[in-house]
Amino acid sequence: MAPLRLTIEKGEFRDSQGRHVTLRGINMAADAKYPSKPDQPSHIADDFFDGDNVDFHQRPFAVDEAHIHFSRLKRWGYNTIRYIFTWEAIEWAGPGKYDEEWIRHTIELLRLARDYGFYIFMDPHQDVWSRFSGGSGAPMWTLYACGLNPQGFAATEAALVHNTYPDPATFPKMIWSTNYARMANQLIWTMFYAGRDFTPKCIIDGKNIQDYINDHFIAAMGHLARRMHEAGDLEDDIVIGWETLNEPNRGLIGHQDISKIPPEQQLQKGTSPTAWQAILTGSGRACEIDTWDFGGLGPYKSGRVLVDPQGVSAWLPADYDDSRYGWKRDPGWKLGECVWAQHGVWDPKTDTLLKKDYFSCIPSTGEKLDYEEFTNKYFMAHYRKYRDTIRKWHKDCILFCQPPVLEIPPSIKGTVDDDPKMVYAPHYYDGITLITKKWNRYWNVDVFGVLRGRYMSPAFAVKLGETAIRNCFKDQLTAIRKEGEKYMGLHPCVMTEFGIPYDMDDKYAYKTGDYSSQSAAMDANHFAAEGSGMAGYTLWVYMCQNNHQRGDQWNGEDLSIFSTDDRPLPLSPLPPSPTNVSSASLIPNARSPGKKEFSDEATVTPGNLKKSLRTPSISSEQSNTPPELTNAPGFRAAEAYVRPSPIATVGKLVESGFDLRNCVFTMKLFAAKSGVEDTPTEIFLPEFHFPKDKCEVEVTSGKWSISTDDSDGGIIQKLRWWHVEGEHSIKITGVQRRQNMALGKEEEEGYLDQCQQTKCSIM
Repeated sequence: MAPLRLTIEKGEFRDSQGRHVTLRGINMAADAKYPSKPDQPSHIADDFFDGDNVDFHQRPFAVDEAHIHFSRLKRWGYNTIRYIFTWEAIEWAGPGKYDEEWIRHTIELLRLARDYGFYIFMDPHQDVWSRFSGGSGAPMWTLYACGLNPQGFAATEAALVHNTYPDPATFPKMIWSTNYARMANQLIWTMFYAGRDFTPKCIIDGKNIQDYINDHFIAAMGHLARRMHEAGDLEDDIVIGWETLNEPNRGLIGHQDISKIPPEQQLQKGTSPTAWQAILTGSGRACEIDTWDFGGLGPYKSGRVLVDPQGVSAWLPADYDDSRYGWKRDPGWKLGECVWAQHGVWDPKTDTLLKKDYFSCIPSTGEKLDYEEFTNKYFMAHYRKYRDTIRKWHKDCILFCQPPVLEIPPSIKGTVDDDPKMVYAPHYYDGITLITKKWNRYWNVDVFGVLRGRYMSPAFAVKLGETAIRNCFKDQLTAIRKEGEKYMGLHPCVMTEFGIPYDMDDKYAYKTGDYSSQSAAMDANHFAAEGSGMAGYTLWVYMCQNNHQRGDQWNGEDLSIFSTDDRPLPLSPLPPSPTNVSSASLIPNARSPGKKEFSDEATVTPGNLKKSLRTPSISSEQSNTPPELTNAPGFRAAEAYVRPSPIATVGKLVESGFDLRNCVFTMKLFAAKSGVEDTPTEIFLPEFHFPKDKCEVEVTSGKWSISTDDSDGGIIQKLRWWHVEGEHSIKITGVQRRQNMALGKEEEEGYLDQCQQTKCSIM
């Protein structure tokens, strides 16, 4: 068994040399959300409902593409990968039928990542449960197990699915996330966490539906963990941890009155049914439903429409034969009839709501329920089973615990669940920017403060001006971290998702190459993450197949920091060394035995064009993308995410941050004792901002050096700093460039010449 590469001590990550490690990570890769066979992005309807005949064998990318993606991320300064995969990828064929070929592919990709020195933790990803209910995650058979008919979702609006929308090209921005408040998701999540309490009649193979789908999910994760354990060279060395199920949801648990929109339901967009209206339309009844939109001042009611399924139901018909999955449904669970009607919530003969408060307490005991009770009772019960299953095989792994988004974490401080190998893993997005797809420099809202009741009126939560907005983001993330310590104990806090939309302002940047809005938004988010005191983050997202026309190929999202239609930052090619003196090594995709692809940013030549990645940075193939979206490729605001960061700190990192506008990185640390010669503090120093012969360094003590090397499989520039004990600081000033704009041709060529001439001497 490999030694632990990363441990946790007093709420901090430590490496094998005892240095304080900061996780600077990326989610990789969003391509994992949909199958590779058929290649089925969310807008594609062909064979969509044939969910029992798919595979993910080339997800998130093919083996022969791995080095280009890993080396690219390494050069951009990332040391951590949140590895995205879905339950569907493992168990798409049916309950207990695991795809061993996908597992072998995953193990091979993880092994290839070894050479790059990444810390990797596994992310069993889902969005609104499944591709078939508008997102990603669970296999199709889970919906059938719950008694649902995915082909009835479009007419009933039980879920809004991209490829069944009347015109997928006009699928509204971010409307997919409203599926959490629609019938299919409300049912499934309630069953997943609390079926025994709320759907006791729903029995399959002698198990309540809660245990049936919950146990299958956990068993599938356990099977993958077992296979990785049996591989013998991944656990603790390459894979340092596992995260819990992405963005869990309570469904209807704790809903006080299903005839009303609950006050905590902040997101309303498009049709916004109450849970009761969703139940009615799910059973084929027509309802008049309020519609909402999101404008300059936030969400507002925009009207009212008739949703008429014309008798179509979201429930499986009474004569449906689902025997192909091998399960036996209890005769007390009647197909063709709403589950909630079968449990007395409403009378389908008169369409009368009988128990509007059915979900406000446990029906059998009367125990009151709310969001906090859901987290502490139902979420934690699932978490313990998941934790114990993973730890059966990965005994020393770090568990990244992700409670429901922006909700109060579980109250486990000082209990047996206060695990010394646990991480608090919240998410945060600037919702106004994400939903409107505009960067508003003038105002924003302290959403977290509003949710926690810190303002007499939401009007007082409005922050005016870009400086106030940036500080507001930082204050929210700081409050999230501190809340985790209050309720969960002293654990590292790693924000495992945040990001920005790139298709802002109707894709203005794609027409002009001007990514100023994206750069400002990305910088504001990183400023907040760096200043919050969190132990690290993993940015959402890297997507191999992103392009200007379809974005991330999923529900109209476009958050990938990489696009096939944009250029990476101009970085110097691989410096000559005794091990890489041939010209072939400067070609980004020329393959030589045992040689990794370090420099995909080097010039593509006629000699290597044919060997280049299937999704090259600038495609040579004819594109169906409108010409106005490809005539000015830019650098995709890379100057805002390719930024300096502490890698490993001798002592304790007190604070650090990057001022993009002035190109200044500052860092403060406290060392209880002097470092030794071979264990300096290390800082990633991107050459774009800090060309080695053009930057100034000020330290309060010690000596330092800047060098470019290919340690851990990627060409990165590091500053190494040897210092004595005590509190010390460093300030590094780089080259200011035109703020938030793509480089002009003259500036770009001048920078490349400068990088070519830079020598690798130690200063």
